[in-house]
Amino acid sequence: MSEEQAQTSRARDQMQVVTISREYGSGGGEIAHRLAERLHWDLVDHKIVVEVARELQVSESDVEEYDERGEGFIARFLSSLQGIDQVLPATAPLLINDTLPDYQSALTRVVKAAILTGHVVLVGRGSQVLLGNRQDALHIRIIAPFELRTKYVMQREGLSEEDAKIRLRSKDRDRDRYLQDTYKRHPDDPKLYDLVINTAVFDLDSAVDLIELALDRKATRLSIPPTELGPAFGLPPYPDQPGDFHVSK
Repeated sequence: MSEEQAQTSRARDQMQVVTISREYGSGGGEIAHRLAERLHWDLVDHKIVVEVARELQVSESDVEEYDERGEGFIARFLSSLQGIDQVLPATAPLLINDTLPDYQSALTRVVKAAILTGHVVLVGRGSQVLLGNRQDALHIRIIAPFELRTKYVMQREGLSEEDAKIRLRSKDRDRDRYLQDTYKRHPDDPKLYDLVINTAVFDLDSAVDLIELALDRKATRLSIPPTELGPAFGLPPYPDQPGDFHVSK
């Protein structure tokens, strides 16, 4: 390993989480899976939530209702991760409750504690907002045109075109409503993300390449004071007044 590669590796180790927000049918889940494999990070996605629900003897229909509309982690997710005993204090176990505030409280606690177990690729669950203030988090949004997402769902789920469109609209509506109701934000707000990738042209592996590059570049910026960040820092004034700028009299 060269010294430059070693420096990149050390910088990357300072990052703790990549959040993946995705439009349904954009390939975001597959991108998250490939990214976690490449980075050798833990992948936290819907399948783990279902497994935890089974351990707690919760019906999958209840899990689906919460996870589709709330994208939520429920109950003792961290019990499935190595090092849970060192992460959370000895308290009463988290329990699934039929009220949103309790559910959201469990979500917040579990997501934040999960990051302490190591490096994580976190799919959905409003994590782009929940972890929005963390400098060691990289926030990614995966999108694609509706017609291409329709083809993806048809191919992957074996649905007719009409059924695929119905499923897409339902998923989009539920995810939009969850983020708006819970955080008063819209998932399409680009300011929630470090990088938005449109898979209409980029293949999935290229999207992983872009995320990995962004992760390394953001990692190198962690040591820079906030006052020295932003597009204006280090740039001189324009040599001439911009043509579209007029001083009012």
